[in-house]
Amino acid sequence: MPRKPVDVTDTELAILEILWDKQTATIRQIVDELYREGTPGEYGAVQSLLERLETKGYVHRDRSSFAHVFSAAIERSDLIGQRLQAVAERLCGGSWTPLLMHLAQGARLSAEERKLLRKLLADANKAN
Repeated sequence: MPRKPVDVTDTELAILEILWDKQTATIRQIVDELYREGTPGEYGAVQSLLERLETKGYVHRDRSSFAHVFSAAIERSDLIGQRLQAVAERLCGGSWTPLLMHLAQGARLSAEERKLLRKLLADANKAN
């Protein structure tokens, strides 16, 4: 049975967003992005969060220099997919249809977004 992906907290997500934007960062660089002052307590908190993210498999750590350098081990799109799948399973019995219908009806899609959505559906039909 495949292992269920472990979700990330909002603070862990904020760290991943920094790593996606910067590609790589040290703890100090992440602290500087998240907090104005960068106190020792905040540094320790970010260090703990990075250790948790590493344990979950969402972050890589390069230990080759004195200041360890971190990078995201998961693509943003992959995390989006995991989180949407979890929502579909919890709220829609695993079906994506109600979720997609709600998003399409509730969102104000531009003409370009509607065109892209139609293309995605057409491509999905061709694949099946």
